[in-house]
Amino acid sequence: MPTFPDEVLTRTKKGEIEVRALLDRGRYVRYNYLHPETGEPMEGGKVKLVLIPEAGEPQEFFVIPTKSRRDLLISAPEKGERKVWDGRRAVDL
Repeated sequence: MPTFPDEVLTRTKKGEIEVRALLDRGRYVRYNYLHPETGEPMEGGKVKLVLIPEAGEPQEFFVIPTKSRRDLLISAPEKGERKVWDGRRAVDL
């Protein structure tokens, strides 16, 4: 049985011990959708989250606000290369 340093151990609500294990690291991009005429957020504040690992394929998720004030994370198909508006110009994802 492997041993782990105390710094990576955590206790669940049930009192069980778990190890926090790194899956990958990288960067992320978050963007929302604006109405092209008004510039106001569309679709109730939906946000797209793109996780870009140092190695491997990006993973995409929609972050959807709910009435209970908790966000719902839904897996989305990978759309490939695209540009997003940064407030001044179009930039690569």
